[in-house]
Amino acid sequence: MIVGTAGHIDHGKTALVKALTGTDADRLAEEKARGITIDLGFAYADLGSGAITGFVDVPGHERLIHTMLAGAGGIDLALLVVAADDGIMPQTREHLAILDLLGIERGIVALTKVDVAGPERRAEVAAEIRTALAGTGLSDAPVIAVSALTGEGVETLSQALTAAETETAKRSDAGLLRFAVDRSFTLSGAGTVVTGMILGGRVALDDTVAVSPSGLTARVRGIHAQNRKAVEGHAGQRCALNLVGERVSKDAIRRGDVIVAPSLHAPTDRIDATLHILVTEAKPVGTWFPVRLHSHATEVGARLVPLAGPVEPGAKGLVQLVLDRPIAATIGDRFILRDTSASRTIGGGQFLDLRPPARKRGTPERLAFLAASGQEDPAIALAGLAALAPVDLSAFLRDRGLGEDMRPRLLLAAGAEIVADQALSSAALIALRASLVETLAEFHAENPDLAGIGREKTRLLLKPRLPKIAFLAFLKTEAAAGHIVLDGAFLRLPGHEVRLTPADESLWQRIGPLLIDENRFRPPRVRDLVPLLGAEERDVRRVLKLAQKLGRVHQIAHDHFFARAVVEEMAAIVIEVAAETDDGWFAAPAFRDRVHNGRKVAIEILDFFDRLGLTLRRGDLRRINPHRSDLFTH
Repeated sequence: MIVGTAGHIDHGKTALVKALTGTDADRLAEEKARGITIDLGFAYADLGSGAITGFVDVPGHERLIHTMLAGAGGIDLALLVVAADDGIMPQTREHLAILDLLGIERGIVALTKVDVAGPERRAEVAAEIRTALAGTGLSDAPVIAVSALTGEGVETLSQALTAAETETAKRSDAGLLRFAVDRSFTLSGAGTVVTGMILGGRVALDDTVAVSPSGLTARVRGIHAQNRKAVEGHAGQRCALNLVGERVSKDAIRRGDVIVAPSLHAPTDRIDATLHILVTEAKPVGTWFPVRLHSHATEVGARLVPLAGPVEPGAKGLVQLVLDRPIAATIGDRFILRDTSASRTIGGGQFLDLRPPARKRGTPERLAFLAASGQEDPAIALAGLAALAPVDLSAFLRDRGLGEDMRPRLLLAAGAEIVADQALSSAALIALRASLVETLAEFHAENPDLAGIGREKTRLLLKPRLPKIAFLAFLKTEAAAGHIVLDGAFLRLPGHEVRLTPADESLWQRIGPLLIDENRFRPPRVRDLVPLLGAEERDVRRVLKLAQKLGRVHQIAHDHFFARAVVEEMAAIVIEVAAETDDGWFAAPAFRDRVHNGRKVAIEILDFFDRLGLTLRRGDLRRINPHRSDLFTH
């Protein structure tokens, strides 16, 4: 269990921790000289349960609340300290508000310095405490009178903490490593050491980790968990990690960084979140309001953009946080906002989306998305999101700190289907299939002389809209099931066919063989076909145009038609030619030499591929467009 102290300056937090653990958490000479805690202090002890209880001693001075926030995230129980002589003070109320905004609902109140207070004063301050706790998550917290000087009540408090330790559920190791750094220093003989809280997952010796947001890679050479040497650290434990690697140093890793499993490294500088404004604020929070954001040990400047109008004091609302720099974050993380002068706490909330849009951020669709994303249970969140639109499952897992091993059980629990890496609700997938068939049927009815509709055009017409890669996978599945036919770059229903008249079909049967013989890469032009066939030029041209609609040929140039199979063969050759170069760029002669059809015809063919988007041209050079390289695949 991790216990975090809270309370006004000089109310005896550090002395109380020393009385409970025997450890002086004031580790800096300046702190000892001045008698106040300036930075985070740590102490560990077995209070009688057999488990190690960790204490995070935080500063109470107004100017050091940003340091208090670095230690408040991830604690299991709050130990709110109130001195009997002073009673409830401004920093007591601010610390209490912060604990409430962080969602901490387990706590004990230590009424300290009771050696200088009689029964009436004790009762008076206890009543003040009850009033201050009312309406917060700590409203039922017990109040225990103690004196670090005389020892009164210390054993009672220790027993209460021991009982709380036994009732503390072990945090799940499900998910991947997330470790919030609050200190980084160099230890003689070891090198770089970072301390902090494991927010999720686990860490083991020799693990490769990433430092986010910098992206620095490191290896874990040593671990101390709850102040003891260990081979593993688990979620909920305070740990010290000895990290090694290229460029790894105490200056390269800072308070606020997060040590993560490499797949979780994906910093963000824009976050949608819920926000609860404290009732003590004087006016509503409006667009572009400047704040300081604190999440775990991270502190960063930000601007607020309310998504549904200004957020009133005492109210909750949805906002977008535009950060001054990227940070490592996870959906569900709690945060606190303070004003830019660091004089007061404004409010706090939870992160809902780490990749929000900069535009159309307050539409009904976005608000519905955020309502679904805010569900604590990831399976419920996935079910809600998949019912609204396709969900990138890899990003969904990453932004929630979950590993790929969670994929099957999440899909099952959410009742979702997977297409490539996109998760959809079963209803959405059924609707997509129906929409595909309906769209094709309408197109065939309106264009009976066309063989089908283009794949990309179809993708843009359907809802829900899938990304290109997922859409191609969807089409291949539907084609394999016999629901549609993939016809090159076009789609059609199985029963659809454009037919030629008997006379036109007869003429085509004479034209077709001339386009696929040994001269297929340089077939006769329309004017050349006329004397060969003994037919009228207008009839030859008309039949070739109809054959193009049927998908049998492609018109490369005004007077030049190529059989579709030959175009597919030439597309494969172009891809091979590009692959044989060092940088993917090739000139027309390289293609001409493969098909032996002369420079002019080769250029016409390449221009055709340029128009289709298969190739991208720069001067006399071309390369394959990776986004259209599958244009002629089946």
